[in-house]
Amino acid sequence: MPYIAYETRYDSMPYVRCGRSGLKLPPISLGWWYNFGGVDVFENSRAIARYAFDRGIIHFDLANNYGPPPGSAEETLGKLMKQDFAPYRDELIISTKAGYDMWPGPYGNWGSRKFLLASLDQSLKRMGLEYVDIFYHHRPDPETPLEESMGALASAVRQGKALYVGLSNYNPEQTRQAAKILRDLGTPCVIHQPRYNMFDRWIEDELLDVLEAEGIGCIVFSPLAQGQLTGRYLDGIPSGARATRTERVWLTPKDVEANLPKVRKLNEIAKKRGQSLAQMAIAWVLRKPQVTSALIGASNVQQLADNLAALNNLDFSEEELQAIEAILSGA
Repeated sequence: MPYIAYETRYDSMPYVRCGRSGLKLPPISLGWWYNFGGVDVFENSRAIARYAFDRGIIHFDLANNYGPPPGSAEETLGKLMKQDFAPYRDELIISTKAGYDMWPGPYGNWGSRKFLLASLDQSLKRMGLEYVDIFYHHRPDPETPLEESMGALASAVRQGKALYVGLSNYNPEQTRQAAKILRDLGTPCVIHQPRYNMFDRWIEDELLDVLEAEGIGCIVFSPLAQGQLTGRYLDGIPSGARATRTERVWLTPKDVEANLPKVRKLNEIAKKRGQSLAQMAIAWVLRKPQVTSALIGASNVQQLADNLAALNNLDFSEEELQAIEAILSGA
């Protein structure tokens, strides 16, 4: 049976302007880092993507190396575009990135013009698309001039292969410099994708101020601290949890154990708010006016549904924020 999206998909989802651009995103976007690769069950990936779109999550965020194996998440999207989402292409915001290792040799990584534009061409082929809505440089390259990397992003727009460009993992000064170069090239940076959660707050020091001054939106990844800010670890580390893996994770059992006392206290605040800890953690990152959207992953439809319910309560009292701050600071 052909997929027909819910007619009510836009009825309850608010959309947020990304910086000073015309781009609008849902406050929760679907990340394809895990659970959409070649090792995953296609029908489960499909169910998650359909459920998301049916509830107004119109932004699918990918990168060239997402999988595993690398490239396979984009291949999954390509299948879904052909089978389900082709009629809705103009309703979707699809983003991809380049900047991490993809193929052997000096032009399979980092930020040269050759790598960035070749990677984008490969991504478009895997996804079966003529263009992406957002093309990111995934991380700064310490050896390639910033002018070259930003010039490649601008070329992608001029060639009609991307509508907007963005940055990921750039520090405040790099962001400021990149934004000026892109502005001078006539292709302004519209979005920045940093990691941000209750345990990793580096963007609060200066980056958010830079983004506001430059008119750049912010979409944060890892708002749940790789599962720490959920109920998953409240009773210890279960078998097969992300903290027990070694591939593409920053989380270790030591991290989980060190943060567990804070997690349990945060969970009590979430209960009083009528939320799960995950829902509160998502609402917490969205409290910043510079944050346009939070990227969440999902291993199944129920997990996505639970996290999407964070939008039912985004407001914090001053007392709640102070209590959260006290827990995070160890007071």
